[in-house]
Amino acid sequence: MKIAHHSIILFVFAILTSCNSGEKSREAQIKIVHSTEVVLTQEQFKTSGILLGNVAQRNISGTIKANGVLDVPPQNLVTISAPLGGFVKSTELLQGMKIKAGRVVVTLEHPDYIQLQQDYLESKSQLDFLQLEYQRQEELAKENVNAAKALQQSRANYFTTKARMLGLLAKLKFINIDPSALEKGVISSTINLYAPISGYVTQVNVNVGMHVNAADVMFRIVDTNHLHAEAQVFERDIPRLKIGQRVRLTLSNDTRERTARVYLIGKEITPERTVRVHCHLDQEDPTLIPGLYFSALIETDNQLVNSLPENAVVNFDGKDYIFLEKNATQHQYKMTEIKRGSNENGFVQITLPAGIPFQTPIVVNGAYELLSFLKNTSE
Repeated sequence: MKIAHHSIILFVFAILTSCNSGEKSREAQIKIVHSTEVVLTQEQFKTSGILLGNVAQRNISGTIKANGVLDVPPQNLVTISAPLGGFVKSTELLQGMKIKAGRVVVTLEHPDYIQLQQDYLESKSQLDFLQLEYQRQEELAKENVNAAKALQQSRANYFTTKARMLGLLAKLKFINIDPSALEKGVISSTINLYAPISGYVTQVNVNVGMHVNAADVMFRIVDTNHLHAEAQVFERDIPRLKIGQRVRLTLSNDTRERTARVYLIGKEITPERTVRVHCHLDQEDPTLIPGLYFSALIETDNQLVNSLPENAVVNFDGKDYIFLEKNATQHQYKMTEIKRGSNENGFVQITLPAGIPFQTPIVVNGAYELLSFLKNTSE
């Protein structure tokens, strides 16, 4: 029994010793000098495929960060109001409805429309009489039969009535009443308003029976075929802006990147210290809606900057890092935070922290392996 008991103790001790040696062996493979430094074994160095390089200067297109909204030109956004006010008799418009130019959007009625037509007909009839009277007075004046005062009065009456009739005629055309139909004896108590452009109805602010004034907005129609991007650029970046620059923008409700060109640059600085930049989309999309927010990068001219291959820069917790070689013999590398800029053709602009020489070897391949090795081991 004692022999069996001793055998069990020795067996357990052997297992514990084996586990402890396994842990020590694993620790020997992973060596963390600091939370940002790691040392690899020779075997790990070979399997990780690490390559070293240096910071080099390359021509990379700079970018300007901007935000903005999609908008339409003034001629593509129409507000429809009642010219002389009235009551809404009928309308079929609904918000979001597509409408063609020339279609009736609303029918209005009001007693003033009848009075306006009546005044026009009376003025026209009176003008015919006054014209004949004026011509008669001119003939009498030639024969010295009438006094000059009678001719002047006749002339004043004629031209006053003519001016009044022309004013009434303009008002009739303003509210879409055809004078030729009116002269045939057709007086209407209603008028129709028509869509001046084709597009989509974005606002409907009336209902049947509602009284509207001339200043009230009844409908808004927008033509989305010519949307443009209105970007806001901070004043410090204004000197880098030029007409024709390429713009890469992403809408807030989409992951697809769209392209545009700078078309106009504003000449006024807003209270937020920004300038409006008008951009035309390279590809029109009628499904887009005015008012959508976007973020954009405006590509500026090429400039000589310090750069590294994109694989050399890793991102962790929202920050950008590179790995510097600290000891070549021991394969020791230090994770260092840097500032990242524009990228082009596989290279990225970087700004090294102060005090790091450009000749310092940097991991240009295998940086993600080092990051994974460092963070997993730390955990």
